[in-house]
Amino acid sequence: MKTFHLKQADISRAWVVVDASEAPLGRLSTLIATRLTGKYKPTFTPHVDDGDYVIVINAERLVVTGNKETAKVYYRHSGYPGALKERTLKEARALNPAEVITAAVKGMVPKNKLAAERLARLRIFTGTEHTHTAQKPKKLEVK
Repeated sequence: MKTFHLKQADISRAWVVVDASEAPLGRLSTLIATRLTGKYKPTFTPHVDDGDYVIVINAERLVVTGNKETAKVYYRHSGYPGALKERTLKEARALNPAEVITAAVKGMVPKNKLAAERLARLRIFTGTEHTHTAQKPKKLEVK
């Protein structure tokens, strides 16, 4: 039996739609990260990017459990002394709900050369409509 290695010519990408209002942020993020990396496919090869395109709709109706709305904090720093900024999940969601989902998925995608390309295939929309109807994406249920 020989080891299987996926070739660049054999890559096939699907388009899937995920509704952010169906499941909590963590469960949603793991599903998206699995789809972006292609780990659910039997042809998964770690050094080849074989993931799918993922469209997330209803980002403004994102579900979080417990007191994460006020307890979860996002930090950023400019590099200057005393320039640490912090923002709660509630504030981040009010400014840009797509940023919250992107940050969660980015933390779950492997940190390697393929990460930027994988995250570029993530498309997030705040409403129920998206601009990728021509690709005929399949609806993906979050369990």
